[in-house]
Amino acid sequence: MATVTETKFSDAYISAADHKAYIQDKRTLNALKEFEADDLDQFFKAVEDGYDGTNSSYSILYDKIYYRIERSEAISGIQYCARKMPSSVPSIRVLGYPVELINFLLMLRRSTGLILCAGPTGSGKTTLVSSLLREFLVKEGGFAYTIEDPTEQPLDGVYQVETGGLGVCKQTTPIRGDWGESLKSALRSKPRYILVGEIRTPDGASEVLRAATSGHLVFSTIHANNITDAINSVVKYASAGDMSEDLAYDLFSRGILGIIHQTLVGKGIKKPQISFLFANPDTSKGDQIRGIIKSGKLNLNTSIETQMIRMARGLNLFPEND
Repeated sequence: MATVTETKFSDAYISAADHKAYIQDKRTLNALKEFEADDLDQFFKAVEDGYDGTNSSYSILYDKIYYRIERSEAISGIQYCARKMPSSVPSIRVLGYPVELINFLLMLRRSTGLILCAGPTGSGKTTLVSSLLREFLVKEGGFAYTIEDPTEQPLDGVYQVETGGLGVCKQTTPIRGDWGESLKSALRSKPRYILVGEIRTPDGASEVLRAATSGHLVFSTIHANNITDAINSVVKYASAGDMSEDLAYDLFSRGILGIIHQTLVGKGIKKPQISFLFANPDTSKGDQIRGIIKSGKLNLNTSIETQMIRMARGLNLFPEND
């Protein structure tokens, strides 16, 4: 019988009451089968021991593999969902994105501002921002600081830069669950890059916007149905905290580099279905996108369509830079 690590699965559904687990049967679209492995009891214990008594979302490291755990209380007892994370951060070039988009994103590695990935749960948002941060560390080096709850991709470590020098990444979780305070602490560490796993609190949103306008390159994700919803959600979070809605739109307009919305489509190996909107990284040039966002009147559909067509045709997204 194989071990947990050797068994191929994405999610394992574990019942603490009877210590049984279920994974997809791989023969049908949704059906499950009972999970059997030589070390299943040890895996159950690691899942249960990882719970700190407060946070129902957490991660564990088991046999050199990270698992994202969601703990919930069912009628029959405690239920866990364990999602197996990759053993290494995948290259952005194998994730199914158009090569034109990949090349444009990689050109932003020396810019400052916010790269925001939006979409539903399980759409690959964290994988995208993590793989992009990894590419930047390998190509440019520098110090990266992540704040995640829980940590998902194995980013922590030292990176050898292609042209010499090093990149260093330190992964952290929010200090006592306080995203805003954690971001303030991150800024005091003077990182080149900051990755915020998800914008989910007013303080977190406010500090992300401030970091994006203070000379850092910031990556984050948010649950949203489309690009307009993503902008409004960040502003809504921030304005529920210590800043006005007008200030939130202003900071967003000045700090944004790009927003990518994605879902995963297809059977078997799923690919991202995307839309995107980028602001001109050359802030000395005029930019209609930043003006629209600052106004709060987000009529962006034409701009999104135009940019996607120009990129597909290999044209500069910002003709004013020519």
